[in-house]
Amino acid sequence: MTSRTPCPCGLPEAYEECCGRFHGGAASAPTAERLMRSRYAAFVRRDGAYLLRTWHPRTRPARLDLDPGMRWTGLEILATEDGSAFHSTGTVTFRASYRGGSLHERSRFERVDGAWVYVDGDFLS
Repeated sequence: MTSRTPCPCGLPEAYEECCGRFHGGAASAPTAERLMRSRYAAFVRRDGAYLLRTWHPRTRPARLDLDPGMRWTGLEILATEDGSAFHSTGTVTFRASYRGGSLHERSRFERVDGAWVYVDGDFLS
């Protein structure tokens, strides 16, 4: 039986059918936006291995220290540019809320060996 735990990324599917399949390696995110959503869900679930695996090799840190006290509370996708199956690059502008504030960023994504990866981002006010 599949659990119906809601996916933290904000889409209406259960976690296992949404970002869980990306986190577990059963599928790759098909668009830059889905990768952004799956990375947000990985931050919520403190899945550092997935975050590092989906980070561009040229910008990926050697390690990632996730704050155990951070409580993410929601993701809002504000804009996307390119990032579909027909593109090699894309951007996603989003606001990720956490207890006590929010993070507003325009993230850049590229394809590496056919898979979308996070490159970097610009913090916005």
